[in-house]
Amino acid sequence: QVQLVESGGGLVQAGGSLRLSCAASGSIFSINVMGWYRQAPGKQRELVAEITSGGSTNYADSVKGRFTISRDNAKNTVNLQMSSLKSEDTAVYYCNARVRMTTWREVDAWGQGTQVTVSS
Repeated sequence: QVQLVESGGGLVQAGGSLRLSCAASGSIFSINVMGWYRQAPGKQRELVAEITSGGSTNYADSVKGRFTISRDNAKNTVNLQMSSLKSEDTAVYYCNARVRMTTWREVDAWGQGTQVTVSS
């Protein structure tokens, strides 16, 4: 009933930039936290960055200073601006949102993932 759709992935050279976007739709009362996770082959999915409805952010140490997360609460969207990309950033990136659908129901929603490949 809640859908997250990512866009913006692709192939870039090391040192380049990409901007990922994610839009949430469906039965949404509120979204406390939205974030981006990534999963490289053979590795566990890890948190890249997250942002609360109030604008507080949290970043993985590996991306601090290079990635910037932002959101538009009115549109239920979240973005991830990625700069100074490294080959280590290559992964499938997933949008995540903790969505309150009703006063009693909260779900953890995930997008389908978008591939980011950084050539070195």
